[in-house]
Amino acid sequence: MHETTMKFLALAALAVLFSPVLCQAMDGAPVSSAISAPATTKLPFAEAGTLYKADRASLLIDDSADGVKETDVWSRIRSGYAIPDVDNQLVAKHVTWYATRPDYIARTTARASHYLFHVVQELEKRGMPTELALLPFIESAFNPQAFSSANAAGMWQFVPGTGRDFNLKQTMFKDDRRGVVASTDAALTYLQKLYGMFGDWQLALAAYNWGEGSVQKAIKKNQSLGKPTDFESLAELMPAETRNYVPKLQAVKNIIANPSQYGITLPLIDNQPYFTTVDKTSDIDLTIAAQLAELSVAEFKALNPQFKRPVITGNNKTQILLPKENAAKFNLNLAQWGHALSTWTTLKITGARERIETLASRFGTTADVLRQANNIPQKTRLRAGSTILVPKTSASLNVDISNEIADNATMLFEADRPERKHASGRPIKLGKGHRQLTAPIALVKARVGRGGARAASKSLKHRSG
Repeated sequence: MHETTMKFLALAALAVLFSPVLCQAMDGAPVSSAISAPATTKLPFAEAGTLYKADRASLLIDDSADGVKETDVWSRIRSGYAIPDVDNQLVAKHVTWYATRPDYIARTTARASHYLFHVVQELEKRGMPTELALLPFIESAFNPQAFSSANAAGMWQFVPGTGRDFNLKQTMFKDDRRGVVASTDAALTYLQKLYGMFGDWQLALAAYNWGEGSVQKAIKKNQSLGKPTDFESLAELMPAETRNYVPKLQAVKNIIANPSQYGITLPLIDNQPYFTTVDKTSDIDLTIAAQLAELSVAEFKALNPQFKRPVITGNNKTQILLPKENAAKFNLNLAQWGHALSTWTTLKITGARERIETLASRFGTTADVLRQANNIPQKTRLRAGSTILVPKTSASLNVDISNEIADNATMLFEADRPERKHASGRPIKLGKGHRQLTAPIALVKARVGRGGARAASKSLKHRSG
């Protein structure tokens, strides 16, 4: 016992030597800027990650009764704090904002409880600071369905172009920017790339919000003036949103470090996976998947927000997330299911002006059902070449939607205006010089880079707080 205790003490001493920020965070107090690494300290990502992993390993040894073991995800996050602190008036302002809204904190942390274990686990695998797990607090309030005026979507708020740059598929059937696993992987990969560019986590975070090009220009401007290029020195060149971005994360970091100091109670999040993945190789209605898993549709969507249509198309890469106990129920119920798993198929529109009401009549349903299933706006009609979901018939009952259609189908609309007629009832033909108002409604937005989109406005994305 004595030998084991001495071993742990020696390792703990090394942790204190190499990572003072880490150790203070474990005490549960807000990290003091007086003992933080200076903001200008820069390590190559691989070197910093190796040191960080070594520190965590020394703190997590549990080979005896004297060992240290984290009991929940919050303590795990605290023990991995590694980004130098910001301590200024903006931080104090945001700490006050969050601390005076316990109901908001409660809602956000309740949502976060589904995702945090996975995010922290992925950060640790990459040797990244664990306070980055709190970034969705700032981006989306941990709402994977969050959508901004700049078309940023999901928990990590990717705009379409940046999402595609990091392999997040955006099709008629799903948007991986909202997917918990896919978007987390993309966000951490992007943050790693930014840290590799700037060698500084605060600047990497600023670039995540403002765009790497904007941060590079700000750095060059300060360099030309002989000024420092750390985050706080560049802040005056940043838009208000970015200037507040790192202080907001610092505010949340301070509160999570010592919630009782701010009168906040955090929900217990067990230090174990909340969900597991289930492969799906055939089409299944979203409502049927939820039923088989014995979950409400809302609970199912909370873990699978990427699916945009009432049917989940099946192929060798489709996965759904389920709480561990519900995954077992899903597989058992699926084996005993004696009905069709999917009630939807697709139809390609070939007519120039196909009306929703006509299609509904053909497939024995209502226009409202078709509009809701396909997200078709009111007072619009489909343009030729569009692909639409329609109820299955007996001929298509056992036919799945092909991968080609699932990946490439598009839908375009135009304004649905009544046809103008003469008093006799004959249609009025418009002359060549007449400008017909049938502007298409854009369903697939233009590709916009994160930097360009963010630089266009001071409030480009959904922000909570």
